[in-house]
Amino acid sequence: MAGNPDSCGVWAPCLTYDKGAFYLVYSNVRSFDGVWKDVHNYLVTTQDITGEWSDPIYLNSSGFDPSLFHAPDGRKWVVNMLADHRDKRLFGGIVLQEFDPDTGKMTGPVHMIFEGEGIKNVEGPHLYYRNGYYYLLMAAGGTEYDHCAILARSRDITGPYEAHPGNPVLTTKGHPDWPLQKAGHGDLVEAPDGHWYIAFLCGRPLSTLGRCTLGRESSLAPVEWGDDGWLYLTNGKQVPDPIFSIPGEEVPCPQPVERHNFDTTELPEDFQSLRVPVTSDWANLEERPGFLRLYGRESLSSFHYQSLLARRLQHFDATAATALEFLPTTFQQMAGLVAYYNTGHFYYLHITWDEHRQKRILDLIACDHYAMSHPMSQCIDLQVDGRV
Repeated sequence: MAGNPDSCGVWAPCLTYDKGAFYLVYSNVRSFDGVWKDVHNYLVTTQDITGEWSDPIYLNSSGFDPSLFHAPDGRKWVVNMLADHRDKRLFGGIVLQEFDPDTGKMTGPVHMIFEGEGIKNVEGPHLYYRNGYYYLLMAAGGTEYDHCAILARSRDITGPYEAHPGNPVLTTKGHPDWPLQKAGHGDLVEAPDGHWYIAFLCGRPLSTLGRCTLGRESSLAPVEWGDDGWLYLTNGKQVPDPIFSIPGEEVPCPQPVERHNFDTTELPEDFQSLRVPVTSDWANLEERPGFLRLYGRESLSSFHYQSLLARRLQHFDATAATALEFLPTTFQQMAGLVAYYNTGHFYYLHITWDEHRQKRILDLIACDHYAMSHPMSQCIDLQVDGRV
C-alpha cells in the first residue's frame, strides 16, 4: 500500500467460511479524492485462520466494499458497489458477478441488482440466503452521522430486490444523545445456538455530534427474523442498545499489555506500521536484545516508507511514554513519540540536533492541516550520552 493517501488502503474486509476454507475479500483504495476512484478488489484464502494465507487473487476494480457469497447451489458470487464518476455521482448501484474458484477469475455477466431507490451513498453490500429469499444488506448515508444499514430481498439472486418496509434496520440518525453514533455498515452472523447478530461500525463522540477520537469502532447487536420474513433489531427499535446480554458462558477478554520491554524476538501484535509491513531492515528486535532498534527513513508526511510503529487509542484518556537512546548529528535526524492522526495532523515530541547550540534538543512539533508550529516555549537541551 506504499503511496496510498491518508484514509485509503484496505477497506471493508469481509470474512466468510465455506467447506473447510476461509475467504477474505477486501478493497485496496489507491486514490479517492477527485472524480475518479482507483480501487482494486482482492481475495485471499486459507484453511487455517491463524496460519498462512494465499497470495491475493485479483477480482475487479469497479468499486469498493466487495463481499463473497456462497450460494446454496455451490456457486460463488462477488457483490460490490459500483463507483460512477459521472454527473458528480459516486454511487452507481450494487453489482453482482460470479467468481469461479477453479480458475480464480470472475466469470459471466455483471448484474445490476440494486440502484438505491433514491438513497445516496449505498455501499458495503452483503448477500445471505434464508427461507427462499436472497437478502441484501447494505450501508447507506455515508459513514458520518447519517450512517445506517438498509435491507432488501429477492427470490432471484439477480433481482429484482424489494426494499425493507422499515428501512433503515439500524441507525442512530436523529438520536444525537445516543452513546453509539454513526451506526451502520453491518454484517450478519448466526451463532451456534441459533441467535442472530449484526456486527456494525459506530463511533463514540467526545461531545454531542462531535469528534470521535477513537475512530471507527466495531459493535454488535442482537437481531431477529419477523413473521413477515424481514430482519429487525431484537429491541424493537432502529437504534442499537449500548449494553445487552448474550446467552451462554462468559468468556474473559484478554487484557492489553500496558508495558513492553522489547525482550522478545517478535514485535507485539498491538504495534502496527503504516502502509508497508514491518521488516527487520528498519525495525529490529534482535540486533540489540532488550531494545527495539529503528532505522530512520522518510518523514511523518510521507505516503511511502515511514519508520513508524504505533498503537491504536482504545480509551478516551491515555498516557504514553517511551525511553530511547538517540545521538543525531543533523537537524534532519529526529526520533521520538508521536500522537498521530495522519500525514497532515499530529503532535511530535522528538529529539533532534541544533547546529547553533551544538547540542541535542527536545522539541515539540504540532502539525495541523500540514501547517507546523512549535508550541513549546523553548527547546530543552539534553545530555550528550544519548539517554532520555
